[in-house]
Amino acid sequence: MQLLDSPIFELSPIAMWLEDFSEVQKQFDLWRSEGVEDIASFLLEDKSRILSCAHKIKVLHVNPQTLKQFEAQNFEDLTANLAQIFKADMSSTHLNELVALWNGETLFENTAVNYTLTGHRLDIRLRGTVLPGHEHDLSLVLITTEDITPYAHAQRLEEKSRLIAEARFQYSPTSLWVEDFSRVKARLDHLRRLGISDFKTFLDVHNDFINECLRDIMVTDVNQATLDLFAARDKDHLLKNLHKVFQNETQQTFRHQLLELWDGNIQHNCEAVNYALDGSIRHVLLHFAVFPGFEDDWGMVQLALTDITARKKAENYLEYLGKHDVLTKLYNRSFYSTEINRLERNNLRPVSCIFLDMNGLKAINDNLGHDQGDSLLRRMGNTLNQLIENTQYSASRIGGDEFVVLLPAADEAALNHCIESLHELLMVDNQFNNHQPISVSVGTATSQPNERVEDMLKRADTAMYEHKKTYYAENDRRVSNYNPANDQ
Repeated sequence: MQLLDSPIFELSPIAMWLEDFSEVQKQFDLWRSEGVEDIASFLLEDKSRILSCAHKIKVLHVNPQTLKQFEAQNFEDLTANLAQIFKADMSSTHLNELVALWNGETLFENTAVNYTLTGHRLDIRLRGTVLPGHEHDLSLVLITTEDITPYAHAQRLEEKSRLIAEARFQYSPTSLWVEDFSRVKARLDHLRRLGISDFKTFLDVHNDFINECLRDIMVTDVNQATLDLFAARDKDHLLKNLHKVFQNETQQTFRHQLLELWDGNIQHNCEAVNYALDGSIRHVLLHFAVFPGFEDDWGMVQLALTDITARKKAENYLEYLGKHDVLTKLYNRSFYSTEINRLERNNLRPVSCIFLDMNGLKAINDNLGHDQGDSLLRRMGNTLNQLIENTQYSASRIGGDEFVVLLPAADEAALNHCIESLHELLMVDNQFNNHQPISVSVGTATSQPNERVEDMLKRADTAMYEHKKTYYAENDRRVSNYNPANDQ
């Protein structure tokens, strides 16, 4: 063995083993005679065959670096404790070696886990070479075991970090999108080279530019929260239906994003309106961020969408409550006052109005209970909402049983037509509820030249109370001295 006589073997900083695989070769010959062709499948069929081959390998010699690497005192100490060195599952490592040798290859390479005699883990890169002249019987094979523990450890940490990052992405409760904005960046850079400085004006003039940029965005990945948010079965289902997610409102949102990016804000927030695949609306808070390392090309960006639909509904409901009467669904007195000021301030003329006061509501509340009274109020609200449907008119409940309909731009003829419609609607409602008909006192007015809105309203209010006095005079002798305050 000339190799043993070479100082290279003894002085090598890499652990070297001289091993005899001749018994393995004999086993190969036996299996071939028995008709084995696919050695890999044959060994995997019964992994004890792999272990049997491993035990047939004889260690002939090792260099000092091997003893040092495995913390052995001498060759005898090393060979007597091979089971401790190879205590990890070496099946896959030995399998690859055996397949290579079976196929007549004289070189093979693997990574494996070994252990020092003191129990320290070693990640090694194993390389094997059948020495020239021994190809026929495999009686002399040089094995090197390079310690790659630091490298392998770094790889494991990197893999662990990757898995953690993937898990954080996939299982985040926030909708996350990974997208490629590199084509968008290229478009913006091109505009700068053309000398464009007022990007806002450019977008106003070239509205198609926004759509072109939208088409340039490539969605790379989305997480499970995104699929849940947009009611998608899977990623493919979502990506094929992005046109349903991003509808009319998207252009304005994206315009805002483009302006932010033009100004160098590669991290920014905005609110957006999207749609789930079932058609339901999704209000989201969008956070845009270019990934570190991609600042030059925007090749990888993340969009985080926080669902604020419930918050928006709450805000809209609070806004609704600020302007509406909960019971009747009509506008409330606050809106009514604001609308009067608007009409006066804008000098909208002509303006007409209808004052209504429900007759007998107090008696119904006292005798039949407030539930019956509330039912009448809801019916009145429904009637007035039908009256103003598809018009610029407004109907408000300004008191317990008092209502006002404001008719901007309505002259006396329009007012009379509206009154006719009101009577028809009340008649239909009372036909369906003949056990408890609605009765109202009505007063109307149309603005006169140079008349203030407030003065017009007073005329209508006065007319309503005159109508109400007449009603009670005809229907209740006890109210000959009627006081409107008593009917609240």
